Amino acid sequence: MTFEEMLRRAKTGDHEATTSILTMYRPMLIRYAIINGRLDEDLYQELCITLMRAIKLFKI
Repeated sequence: MTFEEMLRRAKTGDHEATTSILTMYRPMLIRYAIINGRLDEDLYQELCITLMRAIKLFKI
């Protein structure tokens, strides 16, 4: 499945596609959630929520 197909499916509410996208971006989300050498789990969760919102708003 291409990324565009995955994005379309995630946008329509497909949990498997959403999980795949979150898994794909997980290393980047973790990198941005590290503050002073420690993972800020609340920030990581907020970044995941932001990504899910972006998926819903993305225009294809």
